[in-house]
Amino acid sequence: MTHTNSDSRIPLADTSDIEKMRRELNIEQRDFSDLQKRHFKVRAKMALENDALRKSFRGASDFLMGKRKAVFPDEQALSGLRDRGEAIRQYSLSKLPELLERLEKNLTANGIKVHWAETADEACAIIHDILQTNNAKTVVKGKSMVTEEIELNHFLEARGIECLESDMGEYLVQLAGETPSHIIMPAIHKNKAQIARLMHARAETADGKGVPYTEDVDELIGNARAILREKFMTADAGISGVNMAVANTGTLCLVENEGNGRMTTTVPKLHIAVTGIEKVVEDFSHVPELLTLLTRSATGQKISTYFNMISGPRKAGELDGPEQVHLVLVDNGRSRIFSHPTLKPTLQCIRCGACMNHCPVYARIGGHAYGSTYPGPIGQVVTPQIGGLEKHGDMLSACSLNGACGEACPVRIPLPDLIRELRAEANSPAQGSDALRQEWRAVKDRGAKRTWGESLIWKGWALGHKVPLLYRLMTLTITRARTLFRTRSARNVLAPWTDTRTTPVPAKRSLHELARAHGAASEYPNKEEGL
Repeated sequence: MTHTNSDSRIPLADTSDIEKMRRELNIEQRDFSDLQKRHFKVRAKMALENDALRKSFRGASDFLMGKRKAVFPDEQALSGLRDRGEAIRQYSLSKLPELLERLEKNLTANGIKVHWAETADEACAIIHDILQTNNAKTVVKGKSMVTEEIELNHFLEARGIECLESDMGEYLVQLAGETPSHIIMPAIHKNKAQIARLMHARAETADGKGVPYTEDVDELIGNARAILREKFMTADAGISGVNMAVANTGTLCLVENEGNGRMTTTVPKLHIAVTGIEKVVEDFSHVPELLTLLTRSATGQKISTYFNMISGPRKAGELDGPEQVHLVLVDNGRSRIFSHPTLKPTLQCIRCGACMNHCPVYARIGGHAYGSTYPGPIGQVVTPQIGGLEKHGDMLSACSLNGACGEACPVRIPLPDLIRELRAEANSPAQGSDALRQEWRAVKDRGAKRTWGESLIWKGWALGHKVPLLYRLMTLTITRARTLFRTRSARNVLAPWTDTRTTPVPAKRSLHELARAHGAASEYPNKEEGL
């Protein structure tokens, strides 16, 4: 049942309908919270069984891949651009300690206060202290994956500080009590009807009125903008991310499309920027190449709508801008990644999301199945290194190693190789004498997924391939007892492999037996030397 507001032709649901929507949303929020506590494989299975979710992600992935392809028509030019982007990121990482010190020096000279945070908790505490010192009770937040990573919103809300997301997708996700499912498009998992219901049931205007129900995209965006604009004008502080920090000039670069980033960083009197330590570049001459790769790889745009450059607080005589600017440089495991001889390229990432868009696994299970801030291929590489292999090592299995992510990455991060390396780290002995495996260079929780049973199986397999007599005995046993592989007991032993695959049945004769039967000459004259 609906009625029409006297000054609007948009239908409004009656009170009972709104209450019903709110109850449904509360149940969905509770289910989402419960889902995140489940094991990765359970989350993935539930996502695969959700047809609407799979349709949303498949459609979005195809759309974004198509847009990216359209702005990179020349494969040779794209290859050259990727080479330059990779070179810039590798150069920046090769001089990372020096560039960070230079960045701090120039930012300080520009009037920006720099803070260093080794852990997520320390970063949250620093930001809270800045807000508390300035008596800030309300915060508007621009898009920032690092603040999602350190769970800043929960930290501030628990201490009585209102923190409102101003990016449209982030705002919708916050309104739903969920987390982003994509690093570029946080609400990619929701359709128009779901967003309309969410806005109508939970969003409120500045005067406390509800938002009319509409599935018109322009009207939905207009309603959200009206709410957010009022928040911009009254917020005590603004918090933003940083896409690139230029060391030589002490400049913070922020790429965006909606204008919320510019409002967040200029309207409130206090601006706090938060970024990982890897986002620094040496000079402005390095920015254009990375910006070109970022916008085209992320959304298929030749250039973003806004490119903000922040070099200090408001100066005397200037009409706008914050009175204070702070930068919080977050480590949170990045120094460990930087020190690893193989996994260091992880830090080349420019957070474009192209690897997710091209990943066939991500397109089928979505971002929430990963249970982490960073989903998809880059999430499989970043998250276990930050949060540890004990908690996040299982997500490494969500990769077929097809290589699509590595081919799509604009800065040529060898993602399949890094995933393989992390799988090895997860199943390697926890301790080792190799100098490269010292604690400060090893991945957190190294060896967490190693089991004695699996170790014994592989040791037996290796021994069998080293000793000819054992190899012949092993192949003879397997081929002659091949019918046992069809039994339920065999399927149980081989699970979980056989949960999603046909149970393998060995051949009747081994390759060596077949070769001898066909008269093929042995490579080894002495049978005891061969297999």
